[in-house]
Amino acid sequence: MVLPLVLIMGVFYFLLIRPQQRKMKEHQEMLKKVGKGDTIVTSGGLIGRVVKVVDDNELQVEIGENIKVRVLRTGIADVRAKGEPVKSEAK
Repeated sequence: MVLPLVLIMGVFYFLLIRPQQRKMKEHQEMLKKVGKGDTIVTSGGLIGRVVKVVDDNELQVEIGENIKVRVLRTGIADVRAKGEPVKSEAK
């Protein structure tokens, strides 16, 4: 009776918990490597370029021409490759 419960817990650990922990660790490593010139996407959906690293937790990001905002590192959802262009809308 205990063996099926242990097996189910093991399956949950290896299929759900462990991959999530690995993903969180990779995200933390990505946040540590963010630097000046990187193009980022915030968790709110803003896309901008890092112009200044204020401190360990804060960055200054340019989201438009002469429009700069301060963003916490924890608010960064993704870092785009430097060569990856941002698609613009056709007008």
